[in-house]
Amino acid sequence: MNPQVDEFFQNAKNWNAEMQYLRKIVLECQLVEALKWKVPCYVFQNGNVVLIHGFKEYCALNFFKGALLSDTNQILHQQTENSTSARQIRFANLPEIIAQESTIKAYIFEAIEVEKAGLNVTYKKAEEFDVPIELTNKLNENPALKSAFEALTPGRKKGYYLHFEGAKQSKTRETRIENCIPRIMKGKGLNDCICGLSKRMPNCDGSHKFLKEANS
Repeated sequence: MNPQVDEFFQNAKNWNAEMQYLRKIVLECQLVEALKWKVPCYVFQNGNVVLIHGFKEYCALNFFKGALLSDTNQILHQQTENSTSARQIRFANLPEIIAQESTIKAYIFEAIEVEKAGLNVTYKKAEEFDVPIELTNKLNENPALKSAFEALTPGRKKGYYLHFEGAKQSKTRETRIENCIPRIMKGKGLNDCICGLSKRMPNCDGSHKFLKEANS
């Protein structure tokens, strides 16, 4: 048991009993416990297998390579619309977790076997994504923007495709594209720092906000 994870549970206000029980289940599967992304993470031979995470309406086990699991009980949920690899088992209360304990362990052991076999999820390449029509129109209207977008790395392009396609309405997609134009023109990705103040480059950690507060 990791002391950092102990501290996490000491401070957890929601889903504490449920997550504590999930912790017991996962540790019985002989995974190594760590605190990553500010939540309990369980590892097999340096490979991340599963996270314990509390959300507003449920708590969950998040399997990093859940898409590779057989899901014989049909209980895995796609974490977000654009999640290629991660899958969740969601729980609404402690009795639900206790009732499914043997099933949960079976899924964890299968996830460990995936790690042992060195299996990986195949991700779509940037060129395999459908380009939103709103983005195509904007690029055709603005040659400079088109050149800047085409110069982006495949990973940055993919991030923008997912961000734009995540909006269900055309108007919302257009707004997202407009808001991202300054970033694209600077050759930056969706999460890249454009203020130059981040301590976690190239990502932005919000340092510019702290600077504004200090100078206000």
